[in-house]
Amino acid sequence: METGSLGCGARRWANRIASGAPSNFKFLYDLELPIADKIRMIAQKIYGADDIELLPEAQHKVELYTKQGFGNLPICMAKTHLSLSHDPEKKGVPTGFIVPIRDIRASVGAGFLFPLVGTMPTIPGLPTRPCFYDIDLDPETEQVNGLF
Repeated sequence: METGSLGCGARRWANRIASGAPSNFKFLYDLELPIADKIRMIAQKIYGADDIELLPEAQHKVELYTKQGFGNLPICMAKTHLSLSHDPEKKGVPTGFIVPIRDIRASVGAGFLFPLVGTMPTIPGLPTRPCFYDIDLDPETEQVNGLF
């Protein structure tokens, strides 16, 4: 394989984006739909769910964000990558499940709402005990201990 040909598809794609070529992108749902309806549409059409269940905190956030004027923001689901459902043990293409939405958070600056599906953590990969607990400054030597 010729090394000059590696990434040529990526280059064409990047050049097209950089040129400002028109896009046919459209959301799965109308942004004017209520928050719960947008989440339901993603759960049903993408994940194959029967429905969603808004847990009390999520229901509160739907009302709050709608009242604050953020109801028309798009949705970015935060869920496990191990299954199309909320349950990482359900492999393949599960059916007949309800997607539990435990909370909804707003990334207003980025311009989207993100429902937390099931037990999905929002900062994966971090230890249960943050490393800063082990960092200290020795007042005599003025050396920082515990960084490495």
